[in-house]
Amino acid sequence: MGRLNPQMYLLSEVTDMTGRNRSEMSRRGFLGGLAAGAAFAVVPRHVVAGSGEQPPSEKLNIAGVGVGGMGFHNLRRLTSENIVALCDVDEKYAAKAFKKFPKARKWKDFRKMLDQQDEIEAVLIATPDHVHAVVSAAAMKHGKHVYTQKPLTHKVWEARKLRELADRTGVVTQMGNQGHSTDGTRTVWEWVRDGAIGPIREVHCWTFEPRWPQNLPKPKSQAVPGNLDWELWLGPSAERWDYNDILHPGTWRGFWPYGTAGLGDQGCHVMDASFWALDLRAPTSLYGYPVGGTDASGPLAEIVHYDFPARGDKPPVHLTWYDGGLQPPKPPELGPDAEMRRAGTIFVGEKGKIVVGRYGQDPRILPDELMQSYDRPPQTLERVHTTHEMRWVEACKTDKKGSSHFGYAGPLAETVLLGNIAVRTGEYLEWDADNLKITNSEKANALVHEKYHSGWSL
Repeated sequence: MGRLNPQMYLLSEVTDMTGRNRSEMSRRGFLGGLAAGAAFAVVPRHVVAGSGEQPPSEKLNIAGVGVGGMGFHNLRRLTSENIVALCDVDEKYAAKAFKKFPKARKWKDFRKMLDQQDEIEAVLIATPDHVHAVVSAAAMKHGKHVYTQKPLTHKVWEARKLRELADRTGVVTQMGNQGHSTDGTRTVWEWVRDGAIGPIREVHCWTFEPRWPQNLPKPKSQAVPGNLDWELWLGPSAERWDYNDILHPGTWRGFWPYGTAGLGDQGCHVMDASFWALDLRAPTSLYGYPVGGTDASGPLAEIVHYDFPARGDKPPVHLTWYDGGLQPPKPPELGPDAEMRRAGTIFVGEKGKIVVGRYGQDPRILPDELMQSYDRPPQTLERVHTTHEMRWVEACKTDKKGSSHFGYAGPLAETVLLGNIAVRTGEYLEWDADNLKITNSEKANALVHEKYHSGWSL
């Protein structure tokens, strides 16, 4: 399976377009004097054994920021806990969450919420991508555990800063790439580490996304609806576009100042199994081929090539990303009548291949004869017997880490977001991960360190 150029393919049609046994201070993981550099520790809480039901005092006090879309879906998986605060800049879009959790205190500005509502212990963040980092950083500085939706951040340098801040504060962190908590992803990790298909030097990842409009110019100005605080929606973005209903709600994903297009949205899902199983950390170089794209929004489709160095006794890896209907060639081992998954990953090893779905589900070894003869290793990774969200809650109450904590999720997000820079600049890029720098292009390096609007910072 060689390196491919988008011009070799036609875009396929996408059909769905468009207990409290501790003191109250320990319980809250109180952070004292972080602004002055004081050290602190977050003390874990434990569920009281007995009836199997949590007393009210043992439930985690959670705030949601950005609760009209994916945030509402996440919160519905956290109903066993105390949802004590809901923050959203659009009261109409968030109305279903307000109705679902009527006891939660309502906010528009997350900064005021964090300053004034001390009972909050953990924060779920599902805003548009460009606001992820500032909310996550503020919550961690207040000593709150954080669950932040993928792709973790909007900018490469933000992912590094959140990872460093998580290390300093010691709070429990989790990125919302739910496939990381599935049995399939963990099975793939075990198979790869066991040498099921031999050394792996080639990986292909693809998705049918984007489902939203891309390849568009900057939208025209429209009147801001009364239910929306547009200035707060813009938040830290240096580009202060006027409101247009193509941006909110939802379709901001395709526009560079606010979203991260198809690769940013799906990369932390689809690339997760290979990034984890192969112990990838940072590429040394990358380049991309867009189909379309403008200064304002992402391409209709793209292929991005990443080169990762050897890691110990593991050989270098070339990973290729495809989206918008582009796919790698179908492995002949699947047979002539089999169809390719709409999203997934192919690991190419010396002895065979492993094919998995978008979230690492349904792993399969090719050829079938190898799958049938393979003596599967014992399970060595913990299995998550609840949701990705509740696995984070469990970690907040114990001494565990989040299953996709920022120490892992940060480098994955950096890698994904670098691909967008390669596509936007059209250049071959050399990446110095230690110094967070693209070394061969000032134009591309400027996109690593994009600035904030005046008054905003991490």
